[in-house]
Amino acid sequence: MPLHRLARITMGVPDVDASHDYYAEFGLTALGRGRFASADGGEQLKIVHAACRRLDELVVAVDDADDLGRVGAALDRLEMPYVHDGHCLRAVDPGTEVTVAVEVQPRLVQPASAPVPYNGPGRVERPDGQAPAVLREDVVRPRRLGHVVLGSTDQPASQRFFTEGVGFKVSDLVPGAAFLRCSTDHHNLLLQQAPISFLHHSSWQVDDVDEVGRAATRMLAGRPERHVWGLGRHHVGSNFFWYLKDPAGNFTEYFADMDCIVDDQLWTPRVWEDARSLYSWGPPVPPSFLRPEDLAALMTGAHDAS
Repeated sequence: MPLHRLARITMGVPDVDASHDYYAEFGLTALGRGRFASADGGEQLKIVHAACRRLDELVVAVDDADDLGRVGAALDRLEMPYVHDGHCLRAVDPGTEVTVAVEVQPRLVQPASAPVPYNGPGRVERPDGQAPAVLREDVVRPRRLGHVVLGSTDQPASQRFFTEGVGFKVSDLVPGAAFLRCSTDHHNLLLQQAPISFLHHSSWQVDDVDEVGRAATRMLAGRPERHVWGLGRHHVGSNFFWYLKDPAGNFTEYFADMDCIVDDQLWTPRVWEDARSLYSWGPPVPPSFLRPEDLAALMTGAHDAS
């Protein structure tokens, strides 16, 4: 796959300082006002001012200039306008209103985390000692940006833009939504039909389920209003999850143990239509996860602006 990772996102929010403080506490490393790096991925988040919360830009990495040329040719076939400037190509998906930048960047090689020993029936991998996870005391640092979920006012058109134009691949489908990938992760982007274009959530990789739990527990200490949904495990993608809410209303997810699609020929996309389209186990899905509480306000603001 010429595309090899989701490299960076830019979020627009009404209060940059409040969001900056949140993502610093979330575990990302501040590089300046509104700029953050993950532990392995380098600078992956920029926060800028906007009248209402939104995703301004999504950056996808490719290997070389030839890959940019192939993306440009594909967008030409779709009759989608774009700007090709040196080592970057930019186009706007009308359904999500997000600027997609395709940039030439080196591939990310993550240092492997140490295997975690688990005891089980008839299997003692950790004799005479406590689980390493309960001895961890350091702050959890997200390893990299994993995926984003976007609402699109024209989901089929957005799916064509990202697959036939940019080069994402379909991993799985649910009614009104598609899980797409630009790396070996099961998904780097979920596009869902919505009455307005908006950012549902960004998702950040941590080492394992204990790090998901430790990180979320720390974020919720004294701030229970940040809780959205978790701890649980998705069926589509298989990852553990815990969702929180930033001051602007965007959801943020800690995730671990995502399915990896290394050989495209060995993966067949499926359509999931029951509860498995949302989760395998966990607390009941809160209504606010399916329809964020500020969605009506965002729609009103969009209509006022028009």
